[in-house]
Amino acid sequence: MGGEGVAGGRPGFYLGLGLALASSAFIGGSFVLKKKGLLRLGRRGQARAGQGGHAYLREWLWWAGLLCMGVGEAANFAAYAFAPATLVTPLGALSVLVSAVLSSTFLNEQLNVHGKIGCLLSILGSTVMVIHAPQEEEVSSLESMAEKLKDPGFIVFAVCVLVSSLLLIFVAGPRYGRSNVLVYVLVCSAIGSLSVSCVKGLGIALKELFAGKPVLKEPLGWVLLVCLVICISVQINYLNKALDIFNTSVVTPIYYVLFTTAVMTCSAILFKEWQHMVLDNIIGTISGFLTIVSGIFLLHAFRDVPFTPDLLPLFLQQGRADVRTSWRSTDRHQSCQHRPLLPSEDKDSQSAEEEEEEGESV
Repeated sequence: MGGEGVAGGRPGFYLGLGLALASSAFIGGSFVLKKKGLLRLGRRGQARAGQGGHAYLREWLWWAGLLCMGVGEAANFAAYAFAPATLVTPLGALSVLVSAVLSSTFLNEQLNVHGKIGCLLSILGSTVMVIHAPQEEEVSSLESMAEKLKDPGFIVFAVCVLVSSLLLIFVAGPRYGRSNVLVYVLVCSAIGSLSVSCVKGLGIALKELFAGKPVLKEPLGWVLLVCLVICISVQINYLNKALDIFNTSVVTPIYYVLFTTAVMTCSAILFKEWQHMVLDNIIGTISGFLTIVSGIFLLHAFRDVPFTPDLLPLFLQQGRADVRTSWRSTDRHQSCQHRPLLPSEDKDSQSAEEEEEEGESV
């Protein structure tokens, strides 16, 4: 799979790359704006999203965050028209980096050395996935999209997603939603995997519409549009709940990992993209994704842990103690390298004087 051939064969490659980067910047900033708006509501004593309230609809910062997310998603959608999906999708990890940096600046959320290493690992994993990620099987018409949506494997996947989402919303949500960040984020991620399929189908419909085909008479396009509106509404609602209860630096990376996993699974089932991959690309894709997961884990698990020397292993702490002791002894006594060398006769006379002093004391 040649990034070289793609870049050389499509003049809009760099435009697609720029749109993907802009999408990550807007989406990462949208999390911060939404969180800031929700915090303002909390300071005013109004009903918060985590308590089932919808007062955020009257907060302009929240709408600014929603607008940024809309612009970012639009740029992401447009990027797929110019650059390959193997480039656009992994670059979503950069939104995690943007969100973490902006949160530490504007929301006073801590980004320690573990978080910085996690950001670097996310970028590294994204680069590896760009090189090795699978290509989608080409879908050029609504008819071929309809055939793929009728595939038994995808139907089973969609039913599992819907059933698990309903269980999370109505069973796990009331019990564990305020104590476990995974509950609401899992709902967003699972439903988000279906929304990506709807976006893909609508993109095909728009291409056919611009080509002059009677797409508006096809019921599939309208069904996909209604499903997309429902999926996005559910995602916005439960993402707001998660952001209101937990830190942005926690919600954003976990959402990225789960959402990317769900989308990769859905794409593999719907478009059969993994069937055409060679072994080295499969290993590279999995390795890149695990590297991103490792970076996200560092961002999440150690966000409140300051990096102090006490966290070092014992053998390194012992080494630090030895070094500290040697430096202190050096401060008290002049180093032998800087002590003037005594002439041999002075050394002899000094030793004779020491022997006389010892004889007198005896």
